[in-house]
Amino acid sequence: MQTKQRYYTPEEYLVQEDVAAFRNEYRDGEIVPMTGGSINHNQIAGNVYAFLKFMLRKTEFKPYIGDLRLWIPRYRQYTYPDVLLIKGQPVFQDQRTDTILNPCLMIEVLSKSTKDYDRTDKFRYYRSIPEFQEYVLINQYEIGIEHYTKVEGNSWLFRAYEADTETMLFASLNLEMTVLDIYENVNFNLGDIEG
Repeated sequence: MQTKQRYYTPEEYLVQEDVAAFRNEYRDGEIVPMTGGSINHNQIAGNVYAFLKFMLRKTEFKPYIGDLRLWIPRYRQYTYPDVLLIKGQPVFQDQRTDTILNPCLMIEVLSKSTKDYDRTDKFRYYRSIPEFQEYVLINQYEIGIEHYTKVEGNSWLFRAYEADTETMLFASLNLEMTVLDIYENVNFNLGDIEG
């Protein structure tokens, strides 16, 4: 006997999320608990955020980490990118200061349970955001970065970084960050722990 799947409206999700002990994503009616973050996941996201925060001070670009929710209206998705960047002023959903609509760059640290989703459906959802120009996926278990930059129309340029001697260019910012700095203080021996 199958139990019937309960579907929620975006409004029902937001009411629940405001009082939830742990963050959840919303996927077109379904509430999906987020996996816990590992120490490597946290370290990588923190490294990139700190770098962007420092390098972009006194500019029109503002980085945010972890807890700022993103609403993707076309696909009815609420999600929490690991790091996101907004150019200019944030555009809020219905005056909610915890939910934005206009990131130009997003970074996800891949976990075993979310890596396929982050590379496929989530990337498709993100591409529906007009301001979105750059997507970075960072492997937390070994050196490996997948970097997508929007070029003309709906075309995206892909670049892979697989050595700690390389330097990644955030093309939309004209800003370079070394792979070594991205992975600073990351211990790959912790790789079997889910996060």
